[in-house]
Amino acid sequence: MPPRDHTVVVLTALALEYAAVRPYVPEREERVHRDGTRVEVGRLPGTDWQVALAELGEGTRTAASLTTRIIDWLEPEAVLFVGVAGSLKRDIGLGDVVIGTKVYGIHGGKLTPTGFEVRPEAWPVSNALLSAARSAVRDMDGVRAHFKPIASGDVVLADAESDIARHLREHYNDAAAIEMEGVGAVQAAHLNGQLHALVVRGISDHADAAKSAADGRGSQESAAAQAASVAVAVLRRHRPQGSSVPEEGPHPGSTYGGDHIDFRGATFHGPVTGKRQH
Repeated sequence: MPPRDHTVVVLTALALEYAAVRPYVPEREERVHRDGTRVEVGRLPGTDWQVALAELGEGTRTAASLTTRIIDWLEPEAVLFVGVAGSLKRDIGLGDVVIGTKVYGIHGGKLTPTGFEVRPEAWPVSNALLSAARSAVRDMDGVRAHFKPIASGDVVLADAESDIARHLREHYNDAAAIEMEGVGAVQAAHLNGQLHALVVRGISDHADAAKSAADGRGSQESAAAQAASVAVAVLRRHRPQGSSVPEEGPHPGSTYGGDHIDFRGATFHGPVTGKRQH
C-alpha cells in the first residue's frame, strides 16, 4: 500500500476493543499479509485517513512483533494503540480515558544478590498526536481524560497489595494506568523512525481485587467505547501530511501553515469476546 494513501494503523489487543473502533470505519475490506496477518482497511468519514484496523491479541512481545510487521507492510503515517487498562490512581475512575504521555516498560532490571535493581525504560509518544488529543477532548462531553504516563508489561494486575503493585508505586509512581501491549507498539513505532504513535486507554478497573466484579458489570466494553471515541476524535484533529480536509471543529487559536497545524494552548456493541482473564 503506498504511503500517500495517508494510512493510520489502529491496533487493539481484544475483540471487544476492536469492536469498539470498527463502527467508525463503516466500509471496510480485509487485507491479508503473506504470513496470514489480517487487517481491515477503510476510510474514516470526513477525513483523508485510511484506517487499518488490527486485532493483535494480548502481550508485549506479540504487540511488538506484529506492530513491526504491520508497519513494514502498510507504511503508515501514524500508529494508535486503543483499548482498556487498569487505573493506578484513586482519582482516575472507571470510564475515564488515559492518553499516554510516555509508556514505561516495567520489567527491565537486574537481579543481584542484594535484590532486584530496576532499569526503567520509557518510550516517547508523538507530540503532534498528544497536541491533537488535548485539543480534541476539550470538546468531548462525557469524556474525562488524563494525560499521564502508562505502565506496560506482561501482567494482569488484580491485587493492589501484590509485589508488582508495590514495585509500580516505588519505581513508576507517576504512571496512571497499567496495560499489556502499549510498550511493544510504541517501541516498534519509535524504532521505525519518525512514525507518530499514541496509546489511548479507557479505564475498566482499579487493578485490584474488585477487577472481576467490574469486568462482570461490563466495564471493559464501556471503557473500550470511551477509548475508541477519543482515538477517532484525535484522528479528526490531526490531519495527514498534505491533507485536503481541514481538521474537524477548527479553533480560533489554531493556525495553518502548509501541511502543518499548530495547536495553541494546554486536560454500539455487537456480541464480542476476549476479556482479560484472571
